[in-house]
Amino acid sequence: MNDLDINLMRGTLDLLILKALTWGPRHGYAVAEWIGQVTEATLLVGEGTLYPALHRLERQRLVEAEWGVSENNRSAKFYRLSPAGRRRLAIGSSSWHRFVELAGRALRATSPAPA
Repeated sequence: MNDLDINLMRGTLDLLILKALTWGPRHGYAVAEWIGQVTEATLLVGEGTLYPALHRLERQRLVEAEWGVSENNRSAKFYRLSPAGRRRLAIGSSSWHRFVELAGRALRATSPAPA
């Protein structure tokens, strides 16, 4: 996998995590579960990918975390979207949608662009 692939995947995962937190605080397992549900199990995020991403977002102050008790009565770290994270989600989503639109246009091209 090249650097572009890794950066594209990382950026997309970050946006998905931020989106998962728009409805309120969630622990990591609930974030991964939401991503799996909304993508119809096409994107399954493992612990080895999810938690480093959550910690990175926390270091960037895009999410805030605090310990609480899960619905299974277990201690869990709950993440919530910070104001900076909400702004990053809005800007990042807009940029991502624009990128997908333009890349799709280019990939659907049936002839070269005129010179």
